[in-house]
Amino acid sequence: MDISDLSAAELAERFANRTLSPVEALRAVLAVVETWEPHLRATYAFDPAGAYAAARASETRWAGRRPLSALDGVPVTIKENIASKGVPVPLGTLATALREAVEDAPPVARLREAGAVIFSKTTMPDYGMLSSSLSSFHPLTRNPWDLTKTPGGSSSGAGAGAAAGYGPLHIGTDIGGSVRLPASWCGIFTLKPSLGRVPIDPPYMGRVAGPMTRTVGDAARLMAVIARPDGRDHMSLPPREIDWGDLDRDLKGLRIGCCPEIGCGLPVDAEVAAAVAAAARTFERAGAIVEPLPAFVTPEMIAGLDQFWRARGYSDLMKLPPAAAEKVLPFIRAWVEKAGAYSGEDVFSGYAQTVVLRKVANDATRPFDFVLTPTAPVVAFDAELPCPTNDPDRPFEHIAFTAPFNMSEQPAASINCGYTQAGLPIGLQIVGRRFDDLGVLQMSHAWERMRPPQRPWPKPPT
Repeated sequence: MDISDLSAAELAERFANRTLSPVEALRAVLAVVETWEPHLRATYAFDPAGAYAAARASETRWAGRRPLSALDGVPVTIKENIASKGVPVPLGTLATALREAVEDAPPVARLREAGAVIFSKTTMPDYGMLSSSLSSFHPLTRNPWDLTKTPGGSSSGAGAGAAAGYGPLHIGTDIGGSVRLPASWCGIFTLKPSLGRVPIDPPYMGRVAGPMTRTVGDAARLMAVIARPDGRDHMSLPPREIDWGDLDRDLKGLRIGCCPEIGCGLPVDAEVAAAVAAAARTFERAGAIVEPLPAFVTPEMIAGLDQFWRARGYSDLMKLPPAAAEKVLPFIRAWVEKAGAYSGEDVFSGYAQTVVLRKVANDATRPFDFVLTPTAPVVAFDAELPCPTNDPDRPFEHIAFTAPFNMSEQPAASINCGYTQAGLPIGLQIVGRRFDDLGVLQMSHAWERMRPPQRPWPKPPT
């Protein structure tokens, strides 16, 4: 196995027994980045010099048998909207006036405290409001499984980098599916934690930061670090001791709801539906009680979410100087400008539907220990498109499976459950009760061990 394909756990073991150093691990990862990056364009603020300095410091600590954590010396990337001190935060758009961040956001601060080696930020679309990588600031990021396809968004570079072997650990953010959609379309694992489990700054309704990795175990290791408290997040959960390494769980008797149709949005592709149904049968054979969960999301709920987010986007657009506003991606401008005609009642009605969505998601899933759904109704689409419909009046028809669980604050993972005939990954979403982040990781770990053999990770074009 190539060094760049080693998990965080395997790297730590080799650091400890002195068969590999953090500098050697970083060198191997950067060699992969150098080969892939002309094709993927997944990085921003790439900093090999700073990373080598951090890796040498880690090497000294491991040599003295005093690592800061199990992540000491492990290469990691951070989505660009999570602030790193000294690095501008463009939010994916040319409209942002670039200023260096004055301090690390909580996830970055925790990683530095743990000795992790941050070597790059990763790309995202304008304001994180697309499920593709289309950006007015960053180059177009592509999917390593098929360079004509999108890696998804808005954690675009993180998803592509994880699949391509840009080290084992990546952090993205998610407000409607932005870690789960790239995970689904890039064949990796991710956890969207319960709201407040991972402190972030600035906090916002439904917005979380979460791990994006190749394995469930690596995501758990990352959670053990980034879920530590930080007072800057006034929406964060009270500190709680969680044994993130406790991933084994008996499936016998667990009640699992299987929701193959959510009730609105794009129709589910036949290959996606078949892969999710096969996963449900596998859980049933393992002793779980799998029952159908009827569709519970209506078009009015997703339209209301769209309406509220448009109003928010329009408000942000109106704060920009006209010359800056013109730099925003045209699709995003077309989407938000419709909100200029909204009344106060329109805005409130949109917000009210997000509250309804929160309630129905909680009510529908409450009878079950866990719920299975497709992560997305479709697989990765053309890289140049902003969304599957390519229509600013229908921008969210592919997030009806993911967005409800941002509103309900429930933990939800995406893990690969198969491939299309064309070789594109298919994501299975595993949803837990609010605050049961560890349970979702345990269910994901169980699936990871039960699922059919995975295909080799993609290699760069020759």
